[in-house]
Amino acid sequence: MEDLKIALVQMDIVWEDRDANLNQLDQLLWDANADVIVLPEMFTTGFTNHSVEMAVKMDSKEVMWMHDLACRLGCLMIGSMIIEEKGKYFNRLICAFPDGEIKTYDKRHLFSLVDEDKYYSKGIQRLIIEYNGWKIFPLICYDLRFPVWSRNIEMAEVMIYVANWPEKRQVHWNHLLKCRAIENQSYVVGVNRIGVDTHHNHHFGGSAVYDYWGDELLNAEGSRGVYIIQLSKENIQNHRVRYGFWRDKDKFEILD
Repeated sequence: MEDLKIALVQMDIVWEDRDANLNQLDQLLWDANADVIVLPEMFTTGFTNHSVEMAVKMDSKEVMWMHDLACRLGCLMIGSMIIEEKGKYFNRLICAFPDGEIKTYDKRHLFSLVDEDKYYSKGIQRLIIEYNGWKIFPLICYDLRFPVWSRNIEMAEVMIYVANWPEKRQVHWNHLLKCRAIENQSYVVGVNRIGVDTHHNHHFGGSAVYDYWGDELLNAEGSRGVYIIQLSKENIQNHRVRYGFWRDKDKFEILD
């Protein structure tokens, strides 16, 4: 059974400066060696409601940057950015595969506390991808607070949350990642930014990985860098056989 090596990229995002952020990532990732590389939410701009001004299209140089890097490094690239499509604006997670394929997920839960719902359209479909024999379930930031949407019905082995999660709610970030791991019997990967944005929101980072038992396997704390971890397929499969809590799960339908 093939293990999965994941790189968590914890960066200080330069506010609304796409070129500066891509240049920063070029330096961080020039020799990256992983199966999957995960970038924070809105990694090209920081978390902004300037959707009209900051949006790019799916054929933009920013999306092509992910495409080209995935092909060059032979890995799956995951991260979100602001995308305009048919007059609507999305906080869209891009999954760029090494064979050139691109799949997307639009953020479902928009953070109304800061009016994200007024500037973006919400997603309506979840995304489960398969890569190197693993099922991966990617989500975005505020989705972490909603266990129904995050319910791992498809039994993905890895759930990934990309985020701009502020330091003042860091305890919530830590606990919610752990809860999603335990209740879904899945590895959970959370990738957060560091630094201060233009609204004076401090971000500690704390990018982390939890296993299916809720044990913390990695915590990047507050430092900029690329953090790599190798996940065992055999271990999670053995766990799910030994502790078959998932067999008793409720069946439900999401109506809205």
